[in-house]
Amino acid sequence: MLNTLNGRAILLSMVLLAISLGIWEALNQPPEASAAMSEFEMLMGGADQEARVPPPSQVLEHAWTELSNPFYDAGPNDKGIGIQLAYSIYRVLTGYFAAALVAIPLGFVIGMSPLMHKALTPFIQVLRPISPLAWMPLALFIIKDSEQSAIFVIFICSIWPMLINTAFGVANVRKDWIRVAQTHELGALKTAWKVILPAAAPTILTGMRISIGIAWLVIVAAEMLVGGTGIGYYVWNEWNNLDLNSVIFSILMIGIVGMLLDMALATVAKLVQYEE
Repeated sequence: MLNTLNGRAILLSMVLLAISLGIWEALNQPPEASAAMSEFEMLMGGADQEARVPPPSQVLEHAWTELSNPFYDAGPNDKGIGIQLAYSIYRVLTGYFAAALVAIPLGFVIGMSPLMHKALTPFIQVLRPISPLAWMPLALFIIKDSEQSAIFVIFICSIWPMLINTAFGVANVRKDWIRVAQTHELGALKTAWKVILPAAAPTILTGMRISIGIAWLVIVAAEMLVGGTGIGYYVWNEWNNLDLNSVIFSILMIGIVGMLLDMALATVAKLVQYEE
């Protein structure tokens, strides 16, 4: 296996991970307590020590404790990491699929109609650069529900990559294929379903893959703002509790879940790839 590119890449990744963890562990060991301590230092509770990031050994120990019972529920402000991630994933997928239901059909219309492309492009160019979190105050005012507002923010941030990639993919389908469909007297809907959709699918899935990454980034920040439940709230709450072990652990979990979501979309994208 080590003779293959993938095998060598895995080996190099493991070596780099081991080196990184070793350096992290070495640089964040607690200093040894001084054998002699002045009376003033004893009264003040010991010598002042520089705040240090917890070493990997402590984080892994904490991770084992959290993952051994990830779905415990001890009240509004004390839920397991599994419950927090489940809330966040639910919000992300709800807003994400709602955006797909709007973006993909609208992208087809824009890609197939030069008139609609020219008419809607100014709106897209104005709305697309707006930070999703800038919509949060307005969403809270109108919707008056923090969870639905967070879902709306995910909807807003997910829609643009899917819309733009869908329109681009549809507009760039080979004209020869469309002419063949017209020769066989296929209607517009059948042409879109049987010719344009399969041809544009790789580009559409690329947009969906970009959107899921952005959505996962945004939900963490949104949950920090609205509180309640979710991995973003978990990070902020543990920071307020000055529990850096939990903060680092939750950051790692955010990265792992984001990677799994991206891998899922990448797998689907491979299924629709084709060679001309």
